[in-house]
Amino acid sequence: MDHLLTTRAWLLSGIAAFSLLGAAARAGELDANALLHADENPNNWVMYHQSYKSWHYSALDQINTNNVKDLKLLWIHTPDPGHRGVQSFPLVIDGTLYYTTSDSIIWALDAATGAFKWKFKPKIDTDRANATIYNPYNRGLAAGYGKLYVGTVDGRVIAIDMLTGKTVWDKQVLTVEKGNKGFTGAPLVVKDKVIIGANGGELSGCCGPIIALDAATGGIAWEFDTVGGDERSRASWGNDSWKVGGGGGWMTGTYDPTTDTVYWGTANPAPDYDWSGPNWMKEGPRPGLNLYTSGVVALDPNTGRLKSYFQENPHDMWDFDGAVGEFVLLEREGKHYIVHPNKGGYVYVYLDEPGFMPLRLRNVWHLGKTANFVQGINPETGELIGRRFLHEGMNKALCPAIDGAISWNSGSYNPVTGLYYKVGQEWCQDIEVQKVDRPKDYSGQNYFGATWNSIPPPGYESAFGHVSGRDPITGHVAWEVVYRYPPLASLLSTKGGLVFVPGADGMFDALDAKTGEKLWSHNDGLGHHGGVISYAVNGKQYIAVVTGWGSHVSGNYGPLFGEPFLSMPTDNGQLLVFGL
Repeated sequence: MDHLLTTRAWLLSGIAAFSLLGAAARAGELDANALLHADENPNNWVMYHQSYKSWHYSALDQINTNNVKDLKLLWIHTPDPGHRGVQSFPLVIDGTLYYTTSDSIIWALDAATGAFKWKFKPKIDTDRANATIYNPYNRGLAAGYGKLYVGTVDGRVIAIDMLTGKTVWDKQVLTVEKGNKGFTGAPLVVKDKVIIGANGGELSGCCGPIIALDAATGGIAWEFDTVGGDERSRASWGNDSWKVGGGGGWMTGTYDPTTDTVYWGTANPAPDYDWSGPNWMKEGPRPGLNLYTSGVVALDPNTGRLKSYFQENPHDMWDFDGAVGEFVLLEREGKHYIVHPNKGGYVYVYLDEPGFMPLRLRNVWHLGKTANFVQGINPETGELIGRRFLHEGMNKALCPAIDGAISWNSGSYNPVTGLYYKVGQEWCQDIEVQKVDRPKDYSGQNYFGATWNSIPPPGYESAFGHVSGRDPITGHVAWEVVYRYPPLASLLSTKGGLVFVPGADGMFDALDAKTGEKLWSHNDGLGHHGGVISYAVNGKQYIAVVTGWGSHVSGNYGPLFGEPFLSMPTDNGQLLVFGL
């Protein structure tokens, strides 16, 4: 196992060194420079992916392999009942914990005691929200310049004063003229801008925008359209199908300051499925490659200009998109890499050289076990080998299911072990592809092109999941733990030698980061499909995790597994905080 992965140099020319190590990040000090060094203060967790490296790693080690057996639940926060549980990542800044629940409600709590500080509840256009499949859930927020930033499912971005919970600005960013799209993922603060991607890959309409707003005023700085945004894109959609083409960038990307580049994953085209078969370049509802869906875009954070891209699934006909927001930035032997999982179960390793068009591949490795939508992927070119074409009517045992061998949840990279920890999901679907009429341009109607039901993979009695520790560049497996129920939440690894796994059945596990051995477990009483973080207040380390069940993916657990999921509520959740 090669452990020569090292921390990337994050200092930019012309920016003075700034260290937060050992000191709290005051709300007013959380500027662009402080965000560059977010990983240097393990006491706080100031952005969705912890830092721009996207490691989801804590350098705290007070809780470790020797004493994790003594980890205890210290306090709980129970928010208002909400639709589809709690799916967000908490943030901790200057001793205050912030997290979101349905309808983009923000809660501010004392991070040591759980004492209530304030609550912000925006007024949501419920008619517009309920007209989408997303409804009012929210997966996180961003922080910077004394403010918190959150998107809403009715297409707004709101800035809230971090100390008082009062609105600073409220910007209607998306309208319904090009399709009913909104925001469910967390924004990303880069320099003086707030960047956020829209959902809507399942809806007719364009243009799946990724948008940057001025962090101080909310003014729109730029917009990049993942569908129909330039001539290259429009030319790749036959019959002007880009006008109903879906797209988007619904999960949080990242920023590389050494190349001044924002990396963002892009969503599937609409309709999700089509009947074109091997003639997909010329026939079907959306002939052509369908750029820039189901892949990665590299953008200039100042202007939104496209620097480069890579389409991981050209003409994606299975809904295996690239909008998983995870871009793990690593250095090995003097070369910089970007590790990006794709929903189809393959992990793409790019060279961090955004000047090349398309992005240069270093490797592609397979996290899943049962995929059959392709026979393989060329690790040097990314070419899909042996595509499985769908035809009108019933298509049996397509693997993975629409839920993905990899979902939106994030893994974790640990620089001490050199391992990348990631959840894999093994399930398939029987899918009936239908010839559906093309909706009116920009109509915003649901545009799937199929119905389906989830099934176990062929040769297996049941669907299942796994958590593994791997070399992030080669995919070599150091260890793997099979889970009866596929985990849907994100992972956390720590300097204390631990990997925390929030389970679908409510069990919360701590594994040995070197071996995968289970060292501790706690029944949190409800399934997890949100975030887990670690932070410290006054020298004491805490582990925080959210519970709450009810996403579209989790809706398959009842039919697949029965109890406890048939009885698991989908209208509540909690924040649980643990410590020694």
